Amino acid sequence: MIDIDQLAFTYPDGAKALDGLSLRVAKGESVGIAGSNGAGKSTLVSHLNAWHLPQAGSARIGGIAVERKTVEQIRQMVGLVFQKPDDQLFMARVYDDVLFGPSNLGMDEAQSRAEAERLLRLFGLWELRDKPPAHLSQGQKRFAALAAVLVMQPELLVMDEPTSDLDPRNRRMLIGLVNNLQTTKLTVSHDLDFIWETCERVCIMNKGKIVADGPTKDILADRELLEANGLELPLRLQGG
Repeated sequence: MIDIDQLAFTYPDGAKALDGLSLRVAKGESVGIAGSNGAGKSTLVSHLNAWHLPQAGSARIGGIAVERKTVEQIRQMVGLVFQKPDDQLFMARVYDDVLFGPSNLGMDEAQSRAEAERLLRLFGLWELRDKPPAHLSQGQKRFAALAAVLVMQPELLVMDEPTSDLDPRNRRMLIGLVNNLQTTKLTVSHDLDFIWETCERVCIMNKGKIVADGPTKDILADRELLEANGLELPLRLQGG
């Protein structure tokens, strides 16, 4: 589903964000990406949805190269849940936000409406469907943004810091939801306990490269590796 080879990207100010990064994710895998601030995680995410295009190396999603002429195809396959829900919700009503993507992609209207209702009920937002997103709590906004992505039934779901602003109850709800999704998932997060619960594999990024890649419970239990890359053990492993 994801095939990235020697991907490099430098911003106009000269900051090198990706430096020969390679990553392969098979269809159906659930993979976590962790790293300290400035490791290049957000820039990697932006390539998966074709917000940025490779300057060097290559990126392929579902066998399709990420390039200017394939932007629309890539964005139909990849559902990106932004780190900040306010960047994703912009319509007058929650319901309109959830249906914005299917409408623009020309998806079947009746099926899209049925799926939007199912998701909003699942997330406890159906009664709030006519409210402006600005009137929702941060947790409600986060689930509304997730519904707006899932309604398009993406082949690849990319989540950027999905547990930000979630209380313990909603965090548990999100863990259950993610684990039940039958699609390829990539989760970028500082919340290593969330990655532990939802990802079978984790990659550690540092200075624009992947420096470790392996089974989640092996990588995230390696204190020396994590500390060398600006991370700490998951809370569950830190002891009392």
